[in-house]
Amino acid sequence: MPDVQSLVNDFVNKLKKRKIEGSQATARQTAELLRSVISQQRIPYTNQAGALIDAVKAVGEQLIAANPVELAVGNIVRRVLHIIREEDLSLTTAAIGGMNISAASDDDENDDADDRPALSAAAVAAAARSTLRPPSLQTLLEDVPDATAVHHTSSSGADSEGKSKSADKSSRSRKLKHDVIEAVNELIQDIATCHEQIAEQAVEHIHQNEVILTLGRSRTVMEFLCAAKEKKRSFRVFVAEGAPRYQGHVLAKELVARGLQTTVITDSAVFAMISRVNMVIVGAHAIMANGGVIAPVGLNMVALAAQRHAVPFVVVAGSHKLCPLYPHNPEVLLNELKSPSDLLDFGEFSDCMDFGSGNGEPLLHVVNPAFDYVPPKLVSLFITDTGGHNPSYMYRLIADYYSADDLVIQRKPAVGN
Repeated sequence: MPDVQSLVNDFVNKLKKRKIEGSQATARQTAELLRSVISQQRIPYTNQAGALIDAVKAVGEQLIAANPVELAVGNIVRRVLHIIREEDLSLTTAAIGGMNISAASDDDENDDADDRPALSAAAVAAAARSTLRPPSLQTLLEDVPDATAVHHTSSSGADSEGKSKSADKSSRSRKLKHDVIEAVNELIQDIATCHEQIAEQAVEHIHQNEVILTLGRSRTVMEFLCAAKEKKRSFRVFVAEGAPRYQGHVLAKELVARGLQTTVITDSAVFAMISRVNMVIVGAHAIMANGGVIAPVGLNMVALAAQRHAVPFVVVAGSHKLCPLYPHNPEVLLNELKSPSDLLDFGEFSDCMDFGSGNGEPLLHVVNPAFDYVPPKLVSLFITDTGGHNPSYMYRLIADYYSADDLVIQRKPAVGN
């Protein structure tokens, strides 16, 4: 089995060199890497969840720093951290619940059981809160039996009890890691099937003889539209070409190959054509905690046109694109600048680059941003693999997927630093 650090270094290099295309592929490979990190991580008897969290955060910091613009990386790191916390809490609650049952059975057999303290719901909650920091889960569980377990008087009984505790620690360690890996496998499966789950809802939103507008190319949008076509819906698609990379041309060819009536328009023609459109359906790079959308450049213009003409603006995206951060958070890098060669041929404009303004700077500057920000007030509906949701509901979904302690991926500084 390859060394974990070599896997991490290889994946970091791919992120830095932008060798992984698309948020779905990035999210899936991130989850697979973190699964390998967890499976090969040796965890101590004490503070097991904390050890896993530190290992995931150490790798997560490197991955996020390698490509800050690809927010899906940070989303998956935070999802895995949330999984660890949830599985640890589940094991803690089950362990303490089992001790309650054991204490109740002892009450039936011992006359002096009335003097033993009962474990309340508050005690369970307190134990769960303290699991990830000293005192550890094992320390907590070792302290409780002093009041609830039957005291052994023989030395052989004490040795047996010690062996039992050691075996219990080892079993709980394996159980935590096994449950976390199983949950990460489910996450990977959800990422792999998100397009199909979203496409299943297409027939509920696209109706006969409608005109749909989209911009650029999104695989999620393509599968969504093709799923409606397969359900015998007859409709037309306007595809804005998505300059300067013209990904709309690619989408138009794919739609025509699947039998959809398709019309390609220029981005500047969106306002002229929007009055003929029944619905705008677009993909997203990321969905922020406030319901705002980071999307391919040009989509804010489309959203404004849709609002002006009261046309529903629908965003389709997998749940791995839900980001628990807000656009104003310093950890969020909203945009990146692509090569100016997408816009201008350096050969044709080389003479413009030579003339300066007296201080050595060229008079001609070329700016080629990759993304737009669409505020939540311009979005009518989000369709994810969990169903359709209003922008105001996104914070509830995010609360189900992420823990507040993991919003900033940063390990605790070492003592003395």
